[in-house]
Amino acid sequence: MLSIVNRNGDPGGRAGERGHNVSMTRPRWCHGRVVGVALGVCLVATACGDSLPVVDGDVAFVGVNVLPMRGPSGPVVLENQTVVVANRRIASINPADTVEVADDVVVIEAEGSYLMPGLAEMHGHLPGRPLLPLDRKNLLFLYVANGVTTVRGMQGNRSQFTTRDQIARGETIGPRLFIGSTSMSGASVTTPEQGAQLVREYHQSGYDLVKIHEGLTLDVFDAVAATAHEVGIPFGGHVPDEVGLLRALEAGQVSIDHLDNYVEALVPDDAPQGDTPGVAGIGAVLEVVDETRISELVQATRASGAWVVPTMVLWETAVYGNQSAAQLRAERPEVRYIPPEMVEQWERAVDERLAASDQATNRRVSDLRRSILTALHEGGAPLLLGTDSPQIFSVPGFAMHREMALWVELGMSPYEVLETGTRRVAEYFEATDDFGSVAVGHRADLLLLNANPIEDIANVSSRGGVMVNGRWLPEAQIQERLAAIATTYGN
Repeated sequence: MLSIVNRNGDPGGRAGERGHNVSMTRPRWCHGRVVGVALGVCLVATACGDSLPVVDGDVAFVGVNVLPMRGPSGPVVLENQTVVVANRRIASINPADTVEVADDVVVIEAEGSYLMPGLAEMHGHLPGRPLLPLDRKNLLFLYVANGVTTVRGMQGNRSQFTTRDQIARGETIGPRLFIGSTSMSGASVTTPEQGAQLVREYHQSGYDLVKIHEGLTLDVFDAVAATAHEVGIPFGGHVPDEVGLLRALEAGQVSIDHLDNYVEALVPDDAPQGDTPGVAGIGAVLEVVDETRISELVQATRASGAWVVPTMVLWETAVYGNQSAAQLRAERPEVRYIPPEMVEQWERAVDERLAASDQATNRRVSDLRRSILTALHEGGAPLLLGTDSPQIFSVPGFAMHREMALWVELGMSPYEVLETGTRRVAEYFEATDDFGSVAVGHRADLLLLNANPIEDIANVSSRGGVMVNGRWLPEAQIQERLAAIATTYGN
């Protein structure tokens, strides 16, 4: 069981300033006095007769088992560590019996717990203008409540820059935001000149990515890709049907989301070519796909360097699912944290789609998509976690647990899945020296768990608390806020 202690017993000190619940009952196994200082490290003469260096900072996790997620060598657990956070960064990591924590540091007693990097949602839809300010704050908190401390937003607008900056300054609790542009779709971008102009505008505005959506013609897509390379902004998301998967990979699209166009790319070149089928006509495609081509798509994906964000659970729910809205609502109690008008829209969308679809076809498409994802994983294609939340019955943060569980069901190890939401995300952003691992100097975006997630991916949902941008949120506080959100929406 976790407890929080201010070492000098002063509830008005650092712990009080951060709004922590302070316990003053922590035993000291060796008390002592400071006898020397060298290079900012104090030595303590303890009652045991030893001198230990004193580590200082804002918050210390003491006795914790660390999952550094530091490299591709496989699972590593550093047992019984003291991890100190200062100025929103990890300041030090040491075996707990080799250091003493300074008296004014807030101590999180974490013996038997596991500390890992915060997770990243790589296909989120950030709250925009249509929502009330309270609804936006609530949706952002849902990510953090589930240990999601980074989000790549894939449906941007300028209001999100303000939200991003407020989060960075600590004025709003939320994940670190990387913001994709307003989507480039066939409905909104109709000429190569317009596409090129928008790419330049999005780059100058400070977006982190150009969002590709459906309906772009090949000439518009090529202009967007060429201009993005010219100005130095990545582009990713959907694969327009007229473009096709292989052309998108060759053009340097940085991410392929939703496994978009992988099924269509299995159609042999000599097969009869009809109109692009879209979602509604996918059954006709199934009759001519050649699954032996999956290995070619895996090789092409690896060669291109593109990252794949499959969002499997969302598509098995909203597009190719066979469950009614009533069944989904009963299965996913987390919808109580969503504004009721949004849930009502989700329910209508699910039931209308289900009434118009063929359940046997849905099962075949879902099974094929699972085979493709398994082949991409086994073939070494780079994968990233994403859920497309908030979207039809995909609740921010909570959906990550469902997505991770599905990937494990398909044969990935829990550690491999955790990599796709931590260190691999930092590789995508070329920021492995900044986040994605528990390492000195990294951002203090951390998830404290009650059990080892490498042994069971379900343990990611058994939290002791979350640290986001250096701010510690104990689980009791998280649950209190979640209960308040549910009450707000009448649940």
